[in-house]
Amino acid sequence: MRIVVAEDLYLLRDGLVRLIEACGHQVVATATTGPETLDALRTWRPDVAVIDVRMPPSQSDEGLRAALAARGEMPGLPVLILSQHVEQLYARELLADGSGGVGYLLKESVFDADQFIGALERVAAGGTAMDPAVIAKLLAGGSPGRGLEQLTEREYSVLGLMAEGLSNQAIGRRLFLSESAISKYTTSLFGKLGITDDNDSNRRVRAVLAYLNKP
Repeated sequence: MRIVVAEDLYLLRDGLVRLIEACGHQVVATATTGPETLDALRTWRPDVAVIDVRMPPSQSDEGLRAALAARGEMPGLPVLILSQHVEQLYARELLADGSGGVGYLLKESVFDADQFIGALERVAAGGTAMDPAVIAKLLAGGSPGRGLEQLTEREYSVLGLMAEGLSNQAIGRRLFLSESAISKYTTSLFGKLGITDDNDSNRRVRAVLAYLNKP
């Protein structure tokens, strides 16, 4: 994969580059400010970008706004936000187009290389990778979205774990259920949400985005 890394802290940026390249991928550009990030995304049109939220010049939300601007110009551009902060408004906007290829991980929750690279590859393939803490923040105070109120408690739990990017097998291990049981729950929740596409990966993305974009 061709990857752009946008991170203003040298040690973290260099560590990300080394990790990504050690796993067989190519970092085509790095950026340390919001404007540099947008320029790099426009120039390289990478397979996926890893972007911090708070970057110079204002150290507010430059990175996330650059990601939004880039996806506005290049719909579906895969973006994995890696930050210490949850910017609720812009995170919802990032998810709002419903095209997938988005992730939002908190730096403190990434514990090993496999977890990070797995999330990166999933986002590059058009999937989602959401930190549970980010999900909780996005859902705080919200009311059920259309169709979500029909889900059982178990189906809702399955959907929440799906939002983290877990496979049916991994969800089964987390909930102490068989993979076939999880498959039945996912089929049921897809039906209740009116998601009938035959492509299972696409259905998962659409279900997750419905879950995260509820008002």
